[in-house]
Order: sequence, then structure tokens, then C-alpha cells
Amino acid sequence: MVTSTLTAGQPAPAFTLPDDQGHLVSLTDFAGRSVILYAYPKADTPGCTTQACDFRDSLESFQRDGFALVGISPDSPAALARFRDKYQLSYPLLSDPEHGVLQAYGAWGEKSSYGRTSVGVIRSTFVIGPDAVLLHVLPNVKATGHVEMLRRILGLDGAATG
Repeated sequence: MVTSTLTAGQPAPAFTLPDDQGHLVSLTDFAGRSVILYAYPKADTPGCTTQACDFRDSLESFQRDGFALVGISPDSPAALARFRDKYQLSYPLLSDPEHGVLQAYGAWGEKSSYGRTSVGVIRSTFVIGPDAVLLHVLPNVKATGHVEMLRRILGLDGAATG
């Protein structure tokens, strides 16, 4: 399986996907704003919950620094709504069950865990500038500590919350 290999400076692949409320969300909805798009394997699993809650806890700070935040996974909108409600996630979670957008971003493909190879979501983060050009491409990130690492990469203040 071949996935896209994106690099900073390239246009971000366009997308339109349903969110956790069933509304369609497109990259063009964020025109003129910077976006942090993060891909995660499955809602309400330990690593994905840690990552989602870290982003939730830093959301106000990211917004203050001019960034919108969007999560994407293969989960159904109903599963995403349960995840959103359970953890009070207040940013859009997009559903990509066919993996088309995940593939376009290079976040779907072969991965290895504990010596076993499988195909699925490659936990990744993409920072998209206000002109829809990729500023940072961060593949194979770890769930724990990722938000703090991203803030350092973006040169944002050390305070991760409000």
C-alpha cells in the first residue's frame, strides 16, 4: 500500500468530511486561518484519549495563538460524538471511514507495533498555514507528550493551558 509522502511547503490536500455532529467540514472552511490537523487511530482508546485530552487542554492556548484544531480518524460520526461527549472535546472530530483523506495525508498505511505489521492510521500531525500550504508534517508521533512537542516546534509559549 502506497501512501502520500507530504512535505512542508506543499499544498495541503483538500478534504470534506462529516464531523462528530454529522456536519460536513472542509479545509476551505478554515481559509485564512492556520490549522492543526491530527490523525489518530481510534476514538476512546488509551493513547488516542490521552492525545485528544492534551489537545483539549491546550485548545484555548492554540486558538489564542491563531490555530484551529481538527482531529481525524476512521471512526463513525456516532462514535466520534460519544468520544467528544465523554471527554468534553470542543473541537471538530472528522470521520474518514474510507481512509481517502488519511491516505492523501500519508496517515494511512503499513505500521509496525510490538513486532507485528498491520495496516491502519499512522498517528500524524499536520500544521497547515492560512494559505492551505503545509508548514509542518509530523508522521509517526507518540500520543504522550505530543502536544508539548508541537508547541515547541511552533515556537509557542510554554504554558499549554488557558
